[in-house]
Order: sequence, then structure tokens, then C-alpha cells
Amino acid sequence: MKLKRVYQCSNCGAKSPKWIGHCPSCDQWNTYLEEIIDTSKSDQALRKAFRSQKIGLKPVLLKSIKKSGEKRLVTPDQELNRALGGGLVPGSLILIGGQPGIGKSTLMMQLALQMPAKILYVSGEESEEQIKMRADRIGILHDLCYVLTETDLLSVLDEVRSLEPDLVIIDSIQTLTLPSLESIQGSISQVRECTAEIQKYAKQTGIPFILIGHINKEGMIAGPKVLEHIVDVVLQFEGDSLHAYRILRTRKNRFGSTDEMGLYEMQSNGLRQINNPSELLLSQTEENLSGSAVCATMEGQRPVLLEVQALVSTAIYGTAQRSATTFDSRRLSMMLAVLEKRVGLKFSTYDVYLNIAGGLRISDPALDLAVVAALVSSLQDIPVDKNIAFAGEIGLSGEIRAVSRIEQRIQEAERLGFGKIFISSNNLKGLSKSKFKIKVIGLGKVNDVLSELFG
Repeated sequence: MKLKRVYQCSNCGAKSPKWIGHCPSCDQWNTYLEEIIDTSKSDQALRKAFRSQKIGLKPVLLKSIKKSGEKRLVTPDQELNRALGGGLVPGSLILIGGQPGIGKSTLMMQLALQMPAKILYVSGEESEEQIKMRADRIGILHDLCYVLTETDLLSVLDEVRSLEPDLVIIDSIQTLTLPSLESIQGSISQVRECTAEIQKYAKQTGIPFILIGHINKEGMIAGPKVLEHIVDVVLQFEGDSLHAYRILRTRKNRFGSTDEMGLYEMQSNGLRQINNPSELLLSQTEENLSGSAVCATMEGQRPVLLEVQALVSTAIYGTAQRSATTFDSRRLSMMLAVLEKRVGLKFSTYDVYLNIAGGLRISDPALDLAVVAALVSSLQDIPVDKNIAFAGEIGLSGEIRAVSRIEQRIQEAERLGFGKIFISSNNLKGLSKSKFKIKVIGLGKVNDVLSELFG
């Protein structure tokens, strides 16, 4: 056996005989990790470590290919279905990552216990007793949920072949190893080769696999960057220790949109689906306070109404402070510049603080109109009518630009009982206002909006 020590970039896979801080291939810093490889084994020998039944493939005409009648495997978790684009595709490989303790294992255990199908839950981090304790805490019983505590990938795939489950969940991919590789558990080589073998097996058998992945200190999924290229779907489970909300975002999806979002609330007995985030994110107070406005925004295909809160106060220090929570601070600076230049409101001597209620980070440009309304409301200490919603993008010349999916935004505002919604006049083209009970007001300039709100 001939062992060789090399250093490999976790981002692009480039190799170096010694450690270097800057990767010349992908221009990333501190990505080189030590790898120990067996040079006595050729790449071909490594590839033959595990081979399921080989299927000979030949080129075929595209027009001669017939679509299979297989449908997606719809799960009982509607938020997960939304993030996946409608359910699990047979033979797909799904990677879900997130911070430690965020609830990845709890989410997957709930899925395994709720699905009316044969599930194999593979854990390389917990014992059978620990998994049973987690299942008891969730409080759901399932007669077809099998548990396997194994880290050898060959043994795992042998059990999958004999059991023939409808879904396999692996917690986590960093704990699996191939005996033919000399690298340690969780190394770049082990993670890459294990994922490649699982992908090969999934495509040949049609069994979907869900892999739980750890993340590094930068917030990216640990292991080589090629890991995200191998899998079909990449989901990011996000949250904050100060909030009970958990967000499941789609970062990559070969079978659907990448703009989808699933919303959960962490409770003592597991994760609760939030099917109506608008009612949760809107203020519950009956008092009408200044500096607050409601925006009709979109997160993927889902309309969401959320509250924008602003506080404008006299600057204590010489330089005015600008602070934005879960909102782009550069976008806030642009809004303030537009209000000073086009409207004549002076914010240069005021501290400005902006917050999106609920801790959600939304990048929809339709937030602009609600941000402007909240800022001016706080500056003049005049409340915005709680019966009004906003949806519009602000341009540098002070014009209100049209936003996408305006009908869905209007319908969501109407469903939640709002009486008016301010949108761009350009969105009125081709829009039939008569089919909405809510009053739709189209305006072209920021000055027009402020005149309607504050006179």
C-alpha cells in the first residue's frame, strides 16, 4: 500500500502537493484540506468498489423517447412539497443543509413517520435508542419506518436493495464511508465518492434519496462544491435562535422553481407547518402606530403579506445612522436618496432604522413602496391606514415601476381583509379591477402616493 498526502480545494477540487492559502483555480481562500490517498489503487479500481447491476446504454433518438407514467411521490408535508416543486421525483437525489440544531433531523424524522410508505432512515450520528427518543418526542407512530445505524455505504446499499423502500433518508452524508478509500470520514474524497455512488444507485432503481448535509462556518454545505452539482435538489434550512420560525429555501431544483419557500414553526413536539404566513407576519396590535406599512410580496409562487417597520429619529451623533434588519441596507440608502432628491424630505440629520417583521429576508423589489410609506410615516409621525397594502418598485427618478404577479398580490390582500392596495399605474394595463372587491389604486410617482396618504 502506497499512501500519498495531498491537499485538495473543497470548492473546485484542485490539488496541490502542499497547503496554500489561495486557490489559483477558483480564487477562493482557505479552502485547501489535507487528503490521504492510496496510490496503489487506480481510479478504475476505486470505481469498481461498488457496482449495482450494470445497464448497457446506447444513443437513442430524442423523439423516440417515451415519457414514463411515474408521478411524483407527494408527501404529507405541504411546505416540503412546495419547496420540491410538487413532491419527490422517483430516482431523485435531494440534499438538505442547515446549521447545527436548526431542526434538519427533526424535519426528516417527521417526514419518515408521517409518510404512508416504506421508509428507511439511515443514521450515522445517532444510535437506535436516540432515534426512538426523537420519534417519541414527535409523538407519531409508523409501522413502515425502518431505522439503520450504519456508516459503511456498501452495507447501506445492500440493505436498501433487500428492503426496497419507497424513500431513503441518510443523516448525514458526511458520516458515510467507502472502504476502498483511505481518506477519513467526512473528507472531500469520501463525501464526493459516496454521493456519486448513491446517485448512480438512485437513477438505476428509481428510489429517491434525501441526504442531510452539514454546513461550514461560512454557511455553505460542507464538502466539495461538486456535491451540489451531483444532486438534483439543494434545500437550505434556515432559522434564527431568537425566532421560532424555520424557512426551507430551494437553492437548486432540476424539477421545479428555485424561488420556493416552506415555512415552519419550531415547537416542543417538532415542527409545525405554517400554511398561511401572512396572518403570522402581520402585526397583531389594534393600535394604529406611525412607521408601519404592509407590503404584498411574493416568495416563489406564494403571495405573502408582511409588515415593514421604520423608525426615524433625530441623530444624536454628528453622523446619521442607517440600519436595516433583514433588508438590503444599500437599497435603504437609495430610497432615502430618492425621497431627498425627488420629494424634498430631509433625512440627512435623522437616524433611520428599518425592520422586516418576523425576521424573513425577502428580496422582492415590490417592498420599495411600503418602505417609502413607512419612512415618511415615521418622519412625520402620521400613521398609515392599516386598511392599505402596497406593492411597487421605486426607480431613481421617483417613478413607481410595475411588479410581477400583481393579481396574486391583490387577491392575497383582499383575502386578508384589506380595503385598498397601492400599485404602479403600469400594472393597471390589462388588469380588470371590477373582479376585485378591494380598491386598486394605480399611481405613477412617489409624490402621488405620499399625497394620497398624508395630504
